[in-house]
Formats: sequence, C-alpha cells, structure tokens
Amino acid sequence: MCAIAQIIQILLTAIWWIIIIQAIMSWLIAFNVINTYNDFVRSVWVALDRMTAPLYRPIRRIMPDLGALDLSPLVVLLALTIIDRVFMPRLLVSACLV
Repeated sequence: MCAIAQIIQILLTAIWWIIIIQAIMSWLIAFNVINTYNDFVRSVWVALDRMTAPLYRPIRRIMPDLGALDLSPLVVLLALTIIDRVFMPRLLVSACLV
C-alpha cells in the first residue's frame, strides 16, 4: 500500500510540472518566441494539450468565460497543491505505517 501512495505522489508531481510547462509554452507561443509551424513545437503542444484537457474540461464548464484569460490551469494547480499538502501526508502515514 505504501508503494501505491508513493506512485500517487509521483503522479501528482508529474501533472504539476506538465501544467507549468504548458503554461510557459503558451506564453512563449503567445509572444511569438516559438511558433507552432515547427513540427516539434506543434507535437509537444498537442501532447501537452491532450494530457491536460481532461483536467481542464470540468473546470472550464463551471468557471465563467473571461475571454483570453484562462484560469483553469491555476485552479487545477491549486487543487493539486491541496491534495498534495493535505491528503497525501495522511495517506502516506496511514499506508506506510501499517
């Protein structure tokens, strides 16, 4: 059970980094530092979008439309931080001490 809790911890950290990388990449694309005409950039962008779209979709349905400002990554990062700081220590303690 301890191994499963540690795997969940690693997955939460990986999702957190994927969202951060996607946010930075979106800024670089918006300011035309990198462009999506490059095959590598486009493939990375599409892969990141496919990984994060299922996380953002329910939040985008609930939150009001703010135009070009998308706060769903911020909400997901906040939820991940709460899960990581509140629930994971309890799960790790209960799973690894038994």
